[in-house]
Amino acid sequence: MRWDELFADLEAQLVEADAADVRAEVSDRTRREAAQVTLVARLRGVGASPVTLGTLAGEVAGGVVAAGNGWLLLREDSGGEALVPLSRVLWLRGLGRQSGPEPGGAAARLEARLTLGHALRALARDRAPVRVALEGGAVVAGTLARVGADWVDVVEHPAGESPRRGTVSATRTVPTASLVLVRSG
Repeated sequence: MRWDELFADLEAQLVEADAADVRAEVSDRTRREAAQVTLVARLRGVGASPVTLGTLAGEVAGGVVAAGNGWLLLREDSGGEALVPLSRVLWLRGLGRQSGPEPGGAAARLEARLTLGHALRALARDRAPVRVALEGGAVVAGTLARVGADWVDVVEHPAGESPRRGTVSATRTVPTASLVLVRSG
């Protein structure tokens, strides 16, 4: 009888050791998989759920419209949109644990090419009035006119007016490194 108890105890110890090994392996794989997930993929996983960002210009909240290589576009509750360079995001709330799929092949190459400059050029093409929040707290209002490799020209004009020769009061060239947030709408 004593031998039966000993073997039963040894078998229970082996079963527990195997279960502990499986738990440790699952935990390790989970950590390794999480280490491969980008912030953009997590933002893709949010879907229509609202998120809140902390930026140097304050909090911005809304649903994720698009996320690309170094930028995020939110639709704010006010109906406007906010283009935020990811390098200017201090924290995020509302992401949850889900992530969207990482694009592969041609989609990954396309996403890598869709930089902040591409998003800014789309705003310039649409001639949408914007408010550009800059590092240090300054805000420039107007229309994006030209977008270079590392700068953007903002033509200043009265709200509600189109940027024409008689309405433009100044053109400010803003280094994209000092952009914190671009709001339109």
